[in-house]
Amino acid sequence: MKLEFSHIQKSFGAKHVLDDICFSAESGDAFGLLGRNGAGKTTSIRILMDVFPADGGEILVDGRPIDRSRIRFGYLPEERGLYPKKKIFPQLVYFCELFGVEHSDATTSVDKWLRRLSMYEYRDKRLDTLSKGNQQKIQLITALAHDPDVIILDEPFSGLDPVNARLLKDVVKEQIERGKIVLFSSHQMSYIEEFCDSIAILASGKIGITGRLHDIKRSYPRDTLIVSSPDAAAIASEYGVEAGEDGIVEVRMNGDKRAVIKSLAERYDIDEVRVKEPTLSDIFVEYAK
Repeated sequence: MKLEFSHIQKSFGAKHVLDDICFSAESGDAFGLLGRNGAGKTTSIRILMDVFPADGGEILVDGRPIDRSRIRFGYLPEERGLYPKKKIFPQLVYFCELFGVEHSDATTSVDKWLRRLSMYEYRDKRLDTLSKGNQQKIQLITALAHDPDVIILDEPFSGLDPVNARLLKDVVKEQIERGKIVLFSSHQMSYIEEFCDSIAILASGKIGITGRLHDIKRSYPRDTLIVSSPDAAAIASEYGVEAGEDGIVEVRMNGDKRAVIKSLAERYDIDEVRVKEPTLSDIFVEYAK
């Protein structure tokens, strides 16, 4: 399945929020929707989920206008939306049934996810008795229990300790491997870089850049090597640069990459050498500013 934003426009009064937004995501891929606060990410998500319509353009699935009656969305919002005073299990089943899942199937699915996320012992507890991280995991179940086709995760790792963050990573990878479309919206660039095959960066309601992250990185100049070596000081002296305290040197190449690497390896003790690429944070700062 291919999900496509095609020339989406949206205004609220005189404020133009989205201007000709175009990007696409496919089954089995994770897509990162990035931008500073107010860039248009939440508006894009709400249009996708039919919270309100676009003023122009279309959401397409496999080249045709989206039929939301045939596609299940799973949404983990940044602002949590469960009932804190209610018991966990009944409300999870209720939310699952809202997507048309039969009661018996909903109870089975919710129990499965409670066990998968190590939350089964809390099924009869009130939500507000749980820690923030465990409440986050319960909220995640509402996005997954009905087996959605498109999963939208807005700041999914917020409030999670490293153990629970690893658990969520495993769950997300499983969903991607099952052929789901996973849309990430997050300011935590390390997670986007780890998961996402493709990205779109919004800036003031417009697309700053979109495409496969690998291709975007390779579009930057590849004329600098990152060299890790016990001989970092000598290498730095040869190339007239500073060596880092961690034994890392950035070497600007003036010739063939293979020849430079061969020359370094023949004359110095090299632990690692790689071409310098921009991080996603670097790209984000360039296009989101």
